[in-house]
Amino acid sequence: MSIVDADRPVQDNTGSGDGDQDDAALDNPAWSSLTGAHAHLAEGGDLVRRYPTDVSPFAAVRSWDDPGVWDAIVDLVGYDAEFPAPPESVTLPPGWERGEPFEGVQLVETGRLRGRPDDEAVILGSADVPEMLDLVARAQPGPFLPRTYKLGRYIGIRRDGRLVAMAGERLRPAGWTEISAVATDERYRGQGLAARLVLDVVHHVHQPGVDKPGARAMLHAAADNTGAIRLYEKLGFTLRRRMAFASLRTPVRP
Repeated sequence: MSIVDADRPVQDNTGSGDGDQDDAALDNPAWSSLTGAHAHLAEGGDLVRRYPTDVSPFAAVRSWDDPGVWDAIVDLVGYDAEFPAPPESVTLPPGWERGEPFEGVQLVETGRLRGRPDDEAVILGSADVPEMLDLVARAQPGPFLPRTYKLGRYIGIRRDGRLVAMAGERLRPAGWTEISAVATDERYRGQGLAARLVLDVVHHVHQPGVDKPGARAMLHAAADNTGAIRLYEKLGFTLRRRMAFASLRTPVRP
């Protein structure tokens, strides 16, 4: 099963009280991103959109309440194909199958989060993709594809010329930027490289620019990745909600 985000809260666990917890963009971050900052990358139409398959596995719908959404999904991804699953309260049409979910969390920044640039961090781009894919394959931070770097700014740390740690920007729901692909070579863990790169990304996210008037940082993680979650909370993130990550399979061709 591919890793896709059902954007479905399992349990409301509001944390910081900073005033950002009820932002609707965070309830459907892929849709907000695909209709906003990443609209130039989006495939689909008014009901259903996705990223190109070599950029990201994320896709989203405007609303599961629209009866036309099912045909729109098939039009976009085809028959016998995967798509993010709706909430369990949504009844699937005949022939559609829901995959097994696994739990994740959505974290958002608090007033304690203070980004800072890192002098050792280098910008990663197309020439670095083979090394980025190799590091992701070994560290398993989540999906990363040959053109994922197109989603935002990716940075890394090299030692003896070799990429040993990386992090970057993925989804960009309105007013927010998601930190993703936080990965460290196992031989270099315990040196604080991940924290340094996250704070560098946060610093950049907070800076106003032509395409973003200064965003806030958020991220997703597997619920059982407790070590990473503790690190993010220590840096200044807090739990906004628990989520289920699951896939949906469209029916076979009639």
